[in-house]
Amino acid sequence: MKISTNLKALGVATTMLTGFVLGGSVTAYAEEPESKGNGGSKDSYAIIKFEPSSESTPPRDPIQPGTEDPNTGKPVEPGPEDPTLPEGVDPLPGTPGPLSIDHASGLYFGIQEITSTDRIYKAKPQSFKNRPNKPEGPNYVQVTDGRGTEAGWSLQVKQNKQFESTKGKELIGAEIRFTEGQVNTGSASPKPSIVKPSFALKFNEDGEGVADTIMSAKAEEGSGTYVLAFGNDDNAAETIELFVPGSTTKYADEYKTTITWTLTDVPGIAE
Repeated sequence: MKISTNLKALGVATTMLTGFVLGGSVTAYAEEPESKGNGGSKDSYAIIKFEPSSESTPPRDPIQPGTEDPNTGKPVEPGPEDPTLPEGVDPLPGTPGPLSIDHASGLYFGIQEITSTDRIYKAKPQSFKNRPNKPEGPNYVQVTDGRGTEAGWSLQVKQNKQFESTKGKELIGAEIRFTEGQVNTGSASPKPSIVKPSFALKFNEDGEGVADTIMSAKAEEGSGTYVLAFGNDDNAAETIELFVPGSTTKYADEYKTTITWTLTDVPGIAE
């Protein structure tokens, strides 16, 4: 018997030898001729390419920003209302571009009686148009990174000036304080790992607001939509407060200030 030295023949010989040792007999196999030009296999490609988002992202539910509407399959958009704007006026849209601030709650501390003792006033919860089961929830700021780079970003906040009456009188010593900050998301990218759960808005010696970084995503974090919610549905009316010293002169008037939220492409840095 002539034994071929090619790999296929060696494979047959191995099979034969194994059969002999285990079974005690040998079955002969005829070598099949190699198939040439009949059938075979071939790879093909499937490709998709993404580019940075060009659409604005609407405000999401602050507690479950990834919740989907069963009728549309799209994320639930609760339609937050701004108590600092006239009734029926919608909040201004978010900032444009793939790295955006989509929403920041307006803070309303109500109508209060003049007093000569130190007082703390609580901000009203965020109210919603399209959240029938829970029409109120925590105040929040929402950020979206649709650049598709997972390169990181940072969110800062500052109070531009002290509360001021319609006649230009300052509410001296007043301080806005945020507590119970927590990050919620429906995105798979890791949450921003640098977060200040509590902070107060401060001023420098010249009376100018000091910017404070309150949430940062390091590289390989923060791609998608993220909500920094101050509390939850149960304690939403307790988490943001305004401290006013009793010694401060208060006039029977409305006092107002502005808060600026700034998002930059500077990634967070671990301390």
